[in-house]
Amino acid sequence: MQANPTRGFLWSDVETRTLLTIWGEQDIQAALDGNFRNSFVYRDVSRRLGAMGFERTPEQCRVRIKSLKRQYLLAKEGNLRNNGQYHKICKFYDIMERILSGPAGLDPREFMEGGAAGEEAVDGLEEEDGEDVQDVYSESTGECPYPAETEVKLEYPTVPIPIPIPVKVTVGNSGASVRPHTSSLSAAHSSVRAPKRPRKRRANFPMEKLMEQFLEQSTQAEDGFYRMEEQRLQAEDRRREAEHARELHMLQMLGQMFSSISSSRPGSAATPCKTAAAAAAPPPPHHHHPPPPPSGRAPVISSASLSHARGPSGHLKRPPPQTDCSSQHADPQAFVFERYYTLGSASHKGMDDDLLPLVKTIILPLTSKKHKGQDGRIGIIGGCQDYTGAPYFAAIAALKAGADLSHVFCTKDAATVIKSYSPELIVHPVLDSPNAVEEIEKWLPRLHGLVVGPGLGRDDFLLKTAKEVIERSKARDIPIVIDADGLWLVTQQPSVIQGYQKGILTPNYMEFTRLYEALHHEPMDSSDYQRGVLQLSAAMGNLTLVLKGEQDLITDGSRVFSCSVEGSGRRCGGQGDLLSGSMGVLAHWAHAAATAGAIRSVNPSVVAAFGACSLTRQCNSQAFQQHGRSTTTSDMIQEIGSAFKKLFES
Repeated sequence: MQANPTRGFLWSDVETRTLLTIWGEQDIQAALDGNFRNSFVYRDVSRRLGAMGFERTPEQCRVRIKSLKRQYLLAKEGNLRNNGQYHKICKFYDIMERILSGPAGLDPREFMEGGAAGEEAVDGLEEEDGEDVQDVYSESTGECPYPAETEVKLEYPTVPIPIPIPVKVTVGNSGASVRPHTSSLSAAHSSVRAPKRPRKRRANFPMEKLMEQFLEQSTQAEDGFYRMEEQRLQAEDRRREAEHARELHMLQMLGQMFSSISSSRPGSAATPCKTAAAAAAPPPPHHHHPPPPPSGRAPVISSASLSHARGPSGHLKRPPPQTDCSSQHADPQAFVFERYYTLGSASHKGMDDDLLPLVKTIILPLTSKKHKGQDGRIGIIGGCQDYTGAPYFAAIAALKAGADLSHVFCTKDAATVIKSYSPELIVHPVLDSPNAVEEIEKWLPRLHGLVVGPGLGRDDFLLKTAKEVIERSKARDIPIVIDADGLWLVTQQPSVIQGYQKGILTPNYMEFTRLYEALHHEPMDSSDYQRGVLQLSAAMGNLTLVLKGEQDLITDGSRVFSCSVEGSGRRCGGQGDLLSGSMGVLAHWAHAAATAGAIRSVNPSVVAAFGACSLTRQCNSQAFQQHGRSTTTSDMIQEIGSAFKKLFES
């Protein structure tokens, strides 16, 4: 037989009668009614019971007495309802009647303070029994005639009561009622016990009400967070505007200073042609300025060439040589300042101000009249056993930037892994199949843009498949972005994309160096990247080229744009995949806008490249502000929506 740790083994009748005999002794009852701790009293009861051959702990004795008192009170209440016949259900009714109806009586407050079942508060041994009246009753008789008890809370006055008034309690579903006994009591038993402090009971709130309160508090907390975030952004904008105004003021002062220096040069009015020649001359060697572009080459538009000479707020830019001396004499100011913008200080660079409005014009509006796929269906060629994260980053970035559907064409062993990253991607495990080109070509009519390279690897069969897919995509006039291992393919076979005006290459420094040396067969001049990107773009047939770095350099062979949107010093893997994925959808939008006549002055691929570079840098900056050194590409993905809205929709 298993024993309950609190109750112990079941009590026999002989053991129970012995316990009641000891508990009913006058000194025990006096101690319970006095100022002694009940735990000490039940220890004495346990010792006396052990002396008579019954081993029970003080806690087991207390619980048994409490159970018997419950049965007695229930039976006594039944007597009132059933004309005195109900006491037969209680084995020890007569003994309990003799003990509890004696001179000491039963204090109703002691019974009611523990709840409807009359729990006793025992210091040192106090423990909730965890069983209701039905459990106790069924232990003795095996049946339970009463319904489940209802929790009742009674409060008593804090003033002493002169005469203890025995009460009778009716417990059931109908509630609990307390009726005072009208029989007279002896004046000798008028001793008053100090009233016990009633226990605090928690209110039984319905679960629905608790959940409703929880959801309401969560909503309020979320609203408060968004309000604080909006206030923070507004304060940041005001700070940037103030800094912008200070920088403009400084530029005006510098302009006036250099203008006065230029106008006060000796012989400037007498020899204007010499002044023009001096203005067109190359700068001194200690300034490390790049040489001016040759007459046959388009100007390089950049803010990095002289930034170290004038500081981060502006740089000096000399005008091209003038052949007309009179025109040079008419404009004595030989220095032209170009504003150097960054998002961290105020906005973008001067040329960024020219391209950002163009990027905003290509953004497709969100309307309810469109159907799925109308805003862009982008395909990602890449993903093998070793590289499954890169194609996921590119595909999810295309979706987050505004594409409706993203298809990933990967090898069979990478498909399940990529599918597990997100249910929003359409994954085709066909890249390593024998008829991979035919399988991918079936989807090309449905695609608006293609990104080749993220996670592709350098397996010869996969590279050959990627080459065939590029050729067939070119035949369908689909914009193509080539990154990562796709650039390795271009380095080996430049003709695969050479001269394709809807193609975009996105190399980093190492990939750019390999590509430059493969086409020019000579080392690249690392001191002049702008000249290098122009030369490489021209060698690739004026292909749009994006050199990723501290400032992204973008060119189509005619001029160089520099994206200086503030990023961060964190360079974790996967950022280039976010760039290529978002560039794929922006390339589709840009060429669609050019077809509609919305873009005329700038190459649409350049506009798309600039927009993707700005978006990726802004995501990196926002993620770094929250996570610092622990920033990862997954953190940047969460910032795409807010960064896109801040850059292009505000």
